[in-house]
Amino acid sequence: MSFLVSYLVDMRNSGADYLHLDVMDGHFVPNLTFGHPVVKCLKKKLPQAFFDMHMMVSDPLKWIEPIADAGAEQYTFHIEAASDPMEVIRKIKEAGMRAGVGLKPGTSVETVVPYVKHVDLVLIMTVEPGFGGQKFMSDMMPKVQHLRTSYPELDIEVDGGVGPNNITVCGEAGANLIVSGTAITGSKDPKEVITFLKKSVEESIVKSYLER
Repeated sequence: MSFLVSYLVDMRNSGADYLHLDVMDGHFVPNLTFGHPVVKCLKKKLPQAFFDMHMMVSDPLKWIEPIADAGAEQYTFHIEAASDPMEVIRKIKEAGMRAGVGLKPGTSVETVVPYVKHVDLVLIMTVEPGFGGQKFMSDMMPKVQHLRTSYPELDIEVDGGVGPNNITVCGEAGANLIVSGTAITGSKDPKEVITFLKKSVEESIVKSYLER
């Protein structure tokens, strides 16, 4: 636990605006990570950090209250795991968290369109969820472009294989929230990488605004 806390503190000190935490239940994705007790302990150690929870779980309703009680600010569930997405969104907001909806690479962006106006962000996976270190799928960018064109004010997050070599295409497509793991953790200078990623996205946002 102390190692994880130290790692998250380092990410914050390196310029991360929020901490993206992957919760996997071993069912929705094969891997199994931590649950709400660990999140609660981490929040006590990092009370000022914004916890962006990526819930790769088969029953997203089940974990809303425990994750909210743990102190998380944002709860993103997968559209593929929800039989009633609107109920999940409503419960997340009732619990006092921002609501996000994510979709796997094989899921059409049209699947989330009915729920966009009810959520705070849409997460576009640029790898198959569940494993780190995968290659970035550039063919997911049309999904980002479609959402940005249709919903100019929407927060659009991309997650999976994102790093300095492909951040420009993410920003130009319209993503404004970036999740980057291996590119940062495997770097000798995490702060330099985070600064570069943020600057690239900010420049893309300004460029897009001026071109409207």
